[in-house]
Amino acid sequence: MISRRNIRVKVMQTLYTLSTQDGQGKPGEPQRLLQKHFDQSRDLLQYLLYFVTEVAGYAETDSFQRRSKHLPSQEDLNVNTKIAGNELLWTLKEDTALAAQWEMGQSMHRIDRDILRKAYQRLAESPEYHTYISTETREKKSERAILEYIFEELLLPDESFIAHLEELFPNWDDDGEMAVQLVQGYLQKPGSFRIDQFISAEKLQFAKSLLATVLEKHEQLEGYIHPKLKNWDAERIASLDMILMKMGVAELLFFETIPPKVTINEYIELAKEYSTAQSGQFINGILDNIHKDLVQSGQLHKTDFRKGA
Repeated sequence: MISRRNIRVKVMQTLYTLSTQDGQGKPGEPQRLLQKHFDQSRDLLQYLLYFVTEVAGYAETDSFQRRSKHLPSQEDLNVNTKIAGNELLWTLKEDTALAAQWEMGQSMHRIDRDILRKAYQRLAESPEYHTYISTETREKKSERAILEYIFEELLLPDESFIAHLEELFPNWDDDGEMAVQLVQGYLQKPGSFRIDQFISAEKLQFAKSLLATVLEKHEQLEGYIHPKLKNWDAERIASLDMILMKMGVAELLFFETIPPKVTINEYIELAKEYSTAQSGQFINGILDNIHKDLVQSGQLHKTDFRKGA
């Protein structure tokens, strides 16, 4: 589910954290830091799914509260709770792996009840909701559409909801786009992935190998980079730029199934997003020159581009 780009971000963040520490800390500390980043991404994903189910399920809470009034009106006594039985909603609730993540993440204790209640109120007042509850039948398309409406039209545009996410999840800026896409994919094809398999064994191995390679071969990697810094003081180069360049050179040298063009483009984009305004062009020049040297010297060995990503 998680992309190679997001994996590179996690490795980059781990390396940056390590660069601010004295040494690598306890044995296994780099891998533990990396796993923590993946756990944070999974935590954000499960919480987004949880919030959607809670908004939909709030219909029953609303119905109970209105019926419990001292003098309930006829409308209060006949609140339509069709959405509480939404088939896709129950597919989510009956996903044992997802339920385990909800419990582990203590989602029920983290949720903002005021934001939840207001989201449901907006839902209950919307034309989309009235169209949904006016139809007695249950069709997969409409069952999915109303949950997508909650997520995409009620929650994501809500500034208070986004502020709530930013407060709970420091990784929202890094992982938000990916998490949103995964929620949309899950609603489109429920059960298409297991949240406890958030990262495949193959991609996890790529992440661990990339991290270990940069740490273990940092002197060799810097040996390729420093000669290219003719007009630059290596000590004044942004530490994040150096990390990205070492990751890029590591991929060029030691990850045979990843095409050089993919590697270079990925690190240019990461530099633009996470480092300085000039970093993308700077890293492009350095990695491109190193790539040309590797080709000319016969040190570049790429085997099966079809598996690259």
